[in-house]
Amino acid sequence: MPRFDITLAGELNLDLILYGLPDELPPERELLANHMVLTLGSSSAIVAHNLAALGSRVGFQSCIGDDHFGRMALEFLAEAGVDTSLVHRVDTVKTGLSVILQREGWRNILTYPAAIAERTWDHLDFDYLTDSRHFHLSSFYLQAGLRPHAARLFRHVKSAGLTTSLDTNDDPEDRWASDVLDVLPYVDVFLPNAREARRIAGAEDLEAAVQWLARMAPIVAVKVGQQGALAYRGPDRFTSPALEVAAVDPVGAGDSFDAGFLHQYVRGKDLATCLATGNVAGALSTTRAGGTEAFKDSLHRETFFRLQTPAAQP
Repeated sequence: MPRFDITLAGELNLDLILYGLPDELPPERELLANHMVLTLGSSSAIVAHNLAALGSRVGFQSCIGDDHFGRMALEFLAEAGVDTSLVHRVDTVKTGLSVILQREGWRNILTYPAAIAERTWDHLDFDYLTDSRHFHLSSFYLQAGLRPHAARLFRHVKSAGLTTSLDTNDDPEDRWASDVLDVLPYVDVFLPNAREARRIAGAEDLEAAVQWLARMAPIVAVKVGQQGALAYRGPDRFTSPALEVAAVDPVGAGDSFDAGFLHQYVRGKDLATCLATGNVAGALSTTRAGGTEAFKDSLHRETFFRLQTPAAQP
């Protein structure tokens, strides 16, 4: 029996979310927010946290600065039950930070990557990563130190018998270089959102983009916002409708979808169940500020899952 259900090698930082700012930010003005939250950020860490909150055994490798933000981020993960024993501390860089300016229906995300880019192939402990049933990577484009070795990393964990998944997240440079296509042959579950799927495939039509990607990865599950989610397994198409909730913000909703989907996937559940659970987890995330706050409250989380049980449709 492996030690973990899922291991991740990814970025770790905090999110500072500001609400109530005007759409335009004129220079040389002091502008007031009406609310703020400082919480666990970074796509990889949000996936890890929420997987553990759902009951998966999670191991997490990362790189942080030896500073207060880094210690706070580790505390958030430890409280959820994520193993962080191999998180690497570097005293020459700071822990990263994302500042999210949340408006009504849209946002700006400003990220200082800092230690995120410091993680390299040499920091990986493969005995740890492969003592698992499944390996997941988020933020492909942000992990500058690891990105050149991503195909090699996935090939290695696949050869150890693990299943794998990838969520590229956004490309801050908006270049969408083709090196991600070298990784997809070693990916069992590809988890982009609609924009990412279109940009990576180079297609404006979402269905065409997903069908093209599905020729490279066995399962492509795409987050489509208010339209819910869709997935292709070969030629078979599945959809799961969005849930109507009183949303606070969408921060981390896509990462929470990944957590819900993968929590079921590693337990051998069918694709319809994985897709529907991902949708419920993503919707849950939006009911509290940030990507993990809704998962911390066990009563809120369990009640939400009990009441929201949509089924994916073939």
